[in-house]
Amino acid sequence: MIYEGKSVVFTLNVIKTIILGIVEGFTEWLPISSTGHLVLVGSVLKMDETKAFMDMFNYVIQFGAILAVVVLFFHKLNPFSPRKTGLEQKQTWTLWSKVVIAVIPSVIIGFPLNDWMDAHLMNNWVVASMLILYGILFIVIENRNKSVTPKFTDLNTLPYLTAFWIGCFQALSIIPGTSRSGATILGAIIIGTSRFVGAEFSFFMAIPTMVGVSVLKIGKFFYEGNTFTGDQTIILLIGMVVSFAISIVSIKFLMDYIKKHDFKVFGWYRIILGLLVLGAMLFA
Repeated sequence: MIYEGKSVVFTLNVIKTIILGIVEGFTEWLPISSTGHLVLVGSVLKMDETKAFMDMFNYVIQFGAILAVVVLFFHKLNPFSPRKTGLEQKQTWTLWSKVVIAVIPSVIIGFPLNDWMDAHLMNNWVVASMLILYGILFIVIENRNKSVTPKFTDLNTLPYLTAFWIGCFQALSIIPGTSRSGATILGAIIIGTSRFVGAEFSFFMAIPTMVGVSVLKIGKFFYEGNTFTGDQTIILLIGMVVSFAISIVSIKFLMDYIKKHDFKVFGWYRIILGLLVLGAMLFA
């Protein structure tokens, strides 16, 4: 009977993990906050796992999403590709150097504050507030930019200083509900990039940023004396695989979408979701 009980719990955890993987895959690349959605959905699903494991899970599951970027943009990101000319290889190295410059603010600001943010801001009130705030900003900035011609429409012409300032916007995403892609794309548009360039650069910045966060969270998990059980290992792998598969779809959708549309629909989505969450908490 005990074994059967554990089997049921594990099965339910797998189902919940698949749901969370789907949520992560869809929301990681759309400017609507994957961490915020994982916090909201996780507060409803309530997986039967320790808080230490879930704190780590909500970040490490994003590793599957990172692999989706690597797979989809492998040729563009690979400086050793034999199909590239000498100039194209040089441009790829330059792109990576800009990504490294852009990640510096997150390393300096984000990593030291990460644990404090988890302890004090990882809750539905903060998530809802940030969803609404950045939703309003998306609508306001898109309206402002209707008659503005982007200064940078090609990643190869993106200056190093501009890449650094985009990285500063990424550092804001340590607040749950902000959205890493949302903050970076919004910042890139404000600075003067096209939506397409802002989105692409946001994707590429995610690789070192999210790998670093994943390593940090796993390291903290083990440093605090925790270990993975067999079930937890399976759950983590399932979450990453599902987030990888869904991220492929999500990235392709976004890159096609922004060729003809702006980000206001995501702004309205954020505002409506944020208000619904606030309403649910106030009247619960």
